[in-house]
Amino acid sequence: MPSFNYKAIDQLGRPALGQIDALNEVDLEIRLERMGLDLITYRTAAKSTSLLNRNKVSNQDLVMFCFQIEQLSSAGVPLLECLNDLRESSNNPYFQKVLGAVSAEVEGGKMLSQALAEHPNVFSEVFVSLVEAGEQTGQLPTVFNNLFNAIRWQDELMSQAKKLLAYPAFVAVVVFGAVAFLMSYLVPQMASFLRNMGQELPLNTKILIALSNGFVDYWWAFIGLPILVVFILASVIKSNPIARYRFDMIKLQFPYTGPILHKIIMARFARYFALMYQTGIPILDAIKICEKIVGNRVVADALSRVHAQISAGESMSESFRNAGLFPQLVVRMIKVGESTGALDKSLLNISYFYDRDVNDSMQKLLKMIEPLLTVFLGLILGFIMYSVLGPVYDSFSKLKI
Repeated sequence: MPSFNYKAIDQLGRPALGQIDALNEVDLEIRLERMGLDLITYRTAAKSTSLLNRNKVSNQDLVMFCFQIEQLSSAGVPLLECLNDLRESSNNPYFQKVLGAVSAEVEGGKMLSQALAEHPNVFSEVFVSLVEAGEQTGQLPTVFNNLFNAIRWQDELMSQAKKLLAYPAFVAVVVFGAVAFLMSYLVPQMASFLRNMGQELPLNTKILIALSNGFVDYWWAFIGLPILVVFILASVIKSNPIARYRFDMIKLQFPYTGPILHKIIMARFARYFALMYQTGIPILDAIKICEKIVGNRVVADALSRVHAQISAGESMSESFRNAGLFPQLVVRMIKVGESTGALDKSLLNISYFYDRDVNDSMQKLLKMIEPLLTVFLGLILGFIMYSVLGPVYDSFSKLKI
């Protein structure tokens, strides 16, 4: 469906600019009329081909969307007015376009969940399912408040992960730049000087000179080969289910980061499962949806086995225990929730516990990474300088004698 940039006016004569999908000019006018706008001019929107300008809605956009619609709907503002206000207040042009389409579809008679489901690249299946359950139970403001908290938690978690990776990435760039300079300029200069001295070079110096010559002659391979390997591995993992499963398993078994990733997945599962249970979504449906949001094929397959066992008549706690991938804490809290009838509270307690544990683990890992990287950088530079300056020092010592 083509997109159109339009200029219109509302019922009070105020101008409105935006972008919306429509079949043609007539469909565009109908959609704008449903939004309370009269079309003035329009033009077909150009398709963006730049990787830097891809259509994207961030977690921050969704957080503000959930917060504002919860506040407005709680205050008694009609849904269509909420959507139009949110569309006008958003700073993301693509999100404005999406909200405009959602508003038009709601105006055309669709439920909000049905309109949101038309944009799966923005609103996930669990998001749509929770909204649908909120519509059926009349708890839409509560659902959006829960979604606001859940998406904000996820965004904060991603922010922490980025901070954790920022320092190693910076150090890696510095190390690569320093090594590239030394191997392409300093080492060849010193190698020429040492050859002119006519003395026998030690093994470590010969290895360093060989590496330097290889880097100078085949620098494109040193840079391009790792990128090519990563690209090929990513393609294989994406296209091959067996490779994806094994990669996800390796991630869970990796030292230090594996346990942290496992806790993050457990926290995400527990939080969203609790939200779906609170909203009235059946347990089996909630587990099926959670298979798609955990982000790991190994855990998703474990949830599939849990789903099958519950369907066969097993209790929840026994099914999770038999899956073999869920920690004892998760199994115990689910059992408590089953016996007390407060499964949602037990699940939220799991999420709260793992949230704190993940934060502590990330801070400890960051404190470990900093000295390790410093030592690694020192070893590389120390090897280069020892291999270069050692023979020079020996030459000057012989000259003194």
